[in-house]
Formats: sequence, structure tokens, C-alpha cells
Amino acid sequence: MAVLEPLRLVLFDLDGTLVDTAPEIADAVNDTLAQCDLPLVRQQQVNDWIGHGTRTLLIAALASAQGRTVEAVRADPDLPRIAAVFDGHYQQRCGTRSQPFPHVTAVLDSLRERGVRLAVVTNKEARYTDTVLQAHGLHTRFDAVVSGDTLPTKKPDPGGVLHCLTRLGFTAAQALFVGDSSIDAATARNAGVAVWLLPYGYNMGQPVTACQPDRVIPDVRDILRLL
Repeated sequence: MAVLEPLRLVLFDLDGTLVDTAPEIADAVNDTLAQCDLPLVRQQQVNDWIGHGTRTLLIAALASAQGRTVEAVRADPDLPRIAAVFDGHYQQRCGTRSQPFPHVTAVLDSLRERGVRLAVVTNKEARYTDTVLQAHGLHTRFDAVVSGDTLPTKKPDPGGVLHCLTRLGFTAAQALFVGDSSIDAATARNAGVAVWLLPYGYNMGQPVTACQPDRVIPDVRDILRLL
């Protein structure tokens, strides 16, 4: 278990942790599949594909709709064209049907009032991250935001977490990562940071207890209660 000193920094995942973005992601995926004359996918399938960024999610959706392997879709020369179609649809959908999870905004404000710095580390591309945060008035609450294309690597590589620690001047023992998936758990461990997971997100259909985080918290308000 990572050592946690007096808390100075909380890093959050975005999708499935702070904001329920799955409905609008599914809308954009199905807009794309419909335009390509492919069968649509279900919401739960999309939920289970969230975590590695939108391109990986789109590849999974195309593989399912076309009955092909992920490897075959990734190697398809037509993928860039379809990805551009998806990008257009998601730009239109982004921020339209997502909602912050209950109590998120109040908890962020309470942490800031206590002098705790806040960051987002997500695999979502920056153009979508910025739109979601602004759509829900969250963009002013964070001292640092690292998206999936901010650095050469993304989660579970620890680079995003380490970038925030360096930029804000804290040690790993002064930070806590709050997420919803095995990707988040691995990212935090790779950075030497304590990790607490929420059970209501998009952990690829698996229970978060299987990730063996330092804690599973049923509600973001537990960050305030436990610290």
C-alpha cells in the first residue's frame, strides 16, 4: 500500500470518475456506425470499451460491428477516414448528454477550500477533455490537466501523474489518485501514489475490487470523510 502523508494533491480520472460521459460517447459511436452502414452497438458495450482513449474505443466498436478482430481493424487503411467521421460526431455530441456524478462539484470545491490542489489525468484526447470540463463548469477547478495526447505516453504509464507532481511541486506520498478502473490503479501504482477507486464507473465490465486498490470508496464524499 502506498504511503499517504498529509494530502496536498488529488488527481482524478475523468470518464466514469468525475463525469458520466458514456451516453454521449455511445451516441457518437452509433452516429459513426450508422453513417458507415454498420450495425449499432449497445450502451453497455461502449461502457466496457471506455478507458484507453477514443481511438481504441472506436476500433473495438468497429471490430464488433464488422465481426473482425481488433488487429484487422487497426491495420485497415480505411480507419483514418472512419476516425475522422467519428471525430466530427463526437465533437458535436461532446458535453450534450454527460453529467458530473453526484456530489463531484461540491467535493472539488471543498478540497480546494482546504488548500488541496487538484488535477485530471485522463486518456481522453485533449480536445474532448476540454469540452467536457467546460460544458460542466469544471475547467476552472483544476491546477493541471493531462489528457491522452498531452504527453508521448498515457495511462497506465505513470508519466501523467509524475508530470503533475513535478509541475505542482509535490511528492508521491502527498498525492492521491481517484479513479474507477484497473488502468487507474496501475497508473497510480506505477507512480508510487495511493489509489482509491469508485465502483460506479467503466472498469471494462470488471469489479474494481479485483484491482486491489488501497481503498474502494462508494461515494466521492468519502474523500472528505476519510481525510
